[in-house]
Amino acid sequence: MLRYVTTNAGKVREAREYLGDAVTQLNFDYTEVQAADLAPIAAYGAREAYRHADEPVLVDDAGLFVYGFDGFPGPYSAFVEDTLGVEAVRRLVTSELDDTSAEFRCVLAYCDGEAFDASPDPVDRDDRVAAAAAGPDAGEEGAEADALPVKLFEGVVRGDIVEARGDGGFGYDPIFEYDGSTFAEMGPDEKNAISHRGRALEKFGEWFQER
Repeated sequence: MLRYVTTNAGKVREAREYLGDAVTQLNFDYTEVQAADLAPIAAYGAREAYRHADEPVLVDDAGLFVYGFDGFPGPYSAFVEDTLGVEAVRRLVTSELDDTSAEFRCVLAYCDGEAFDASPDPVDRDDRVAAAAAGPDAGEEGAEADALPVKLFEGVVRGDIVEARGDGGFGYDPIFEYDGSTFAEMGPDEKNAISHRGRALEKFGEWFQER
């Protein structure tokens, strides 16, 4: 059994295409820490979810990274979407930048309480945010912040920011164009086959079969 930690049932359906019916949804509101990269956010969530569920968990964090803005909105993509809106991001990119190149990134974080063998995919062994929150004088409480190893898998798809097109997908999908079509113009199967999350799930699935 593998618990995919999300409130989005569509993500679970996508995960099952790569991982089979052993994947079930875990609706758990883990802490989304602030960080400049996706990996520590996903890793922290995976540790917190594992401690909650006491069984193997998979957490993802994703974002839109605009090259000309040094990766902004990146890890803050959901916040920017909620506060400014997708169209405002599109206007900002197309009015301020000659190069509208961008990429979607997804990091999957897996935790089952056990150690991992060395491999090309990174392992986060340092729960830095939890340790900082516990503080130097946390005593026994600080022991609860002991790090759990988390395996990380990244998927990336590169494209361009364009005028909104299409009625499908969600979030930034209407303004992200890949190979002539926006994600919102693609059907679910077509998008899943090339999406950042799909690419990360494919990597994870190959590794998880051996696990």
